[in-house]
Amino acid sequence: MNHSAMVIGAGTMGNGIAHVFAQSGYEVTLVDIKQEFLDKAIGTISGNLDRQVKKGSLTEAQKAETLSRLSVSTDLPASAKGKNLIIEAATENPEIKKSIFKTLDEKADPECILATNTSSISITQIAAVTKRPELVIGMHFMNPVPVMKLVEIIRGYSTSQKTFDQVKSWSESLEKIPVEVNDSPGFISNRILMPMINEAIFTVYEGVASPEAVDSIMKLGMAHPMGPLQLADFIGLDVCLAIMNVLLDGFSDSKYRPCPLLKKMVDAGHLGKKSGRGFYTYS
Repeated sequence: MNHSAMVIGAGTMGNGIAHVFAQSGYEVTLVDIKQEFLDKAIGTISGNLDRQVKKGSLTEAQKAETLSRLSVSTDLPASAKGKNLIIEAATENPEIKKSIFKTLDEKADPECILATNTSSISITQIAAVTKRPELVIGMHFMNPVPVMKLVEIIRGYSTSQKTFDQVKSWSESLEKIPVEVNDSPGFISNRILMPMINEAIFTVYEGVASPEAVDSIMKLGMAHPMGPLQLADFIGLDVCLAIMNVLLDGFSDSKYRPCPLLKKMVDAGHLGKKSGRGFYTYS
């Protein structure tokens, strides 16, 4: 079987996913709407491979082989042909994802599996816009993809056992640990993580403790490598808010109500590390 994959979206997650597939022996096409996004992604992948060479976990020859298996394109319909697996890692927006999946369904080979790296949008809803819902699945990688072992594999309502087994085996071939989840708002990772982050924000909002104190308690008392507020800054407070809203809409349960402080900070443009300021200041 030829091992040929395509990754849509050259951002942080997309370039990480393309990196691990290429390093594991797959021919990978990375697709985005602008050449400059693709150039930047290849630069990032190359830099990350250099780090692996420095650490001694990769040879120069393996780095060159990995890069030789990577190609880039701005032509999504043409690139979809001849692939076994296509993973979408575009913007976390249901309409954008649905429109990509409609195109993929028309252009990809009939037996090609279509996966999405969404962190919270319903796999079942995405699959429903295609004529192959049994071949649609969630492959939720964790950031940074080359380092983190988990792949949350999410079955949509119609995902077949054969599709699940194939994606599980591909995930293992990347030296990842696949964990099975059924489609539900926020899946498992974000359904548990985001309310914890939101609760940490409530404790700051209510004046119970400072961000530093909250993070110290979770790091020292619960052995978390990073406190929830620092983690929120790294994820992006806008992303945290969007996922809390997905949980609130999906479950219609007020326990998922985003903290007013989170909303205010996002309105103010204090989004965390990417904007230079969140619960902490980043120079």
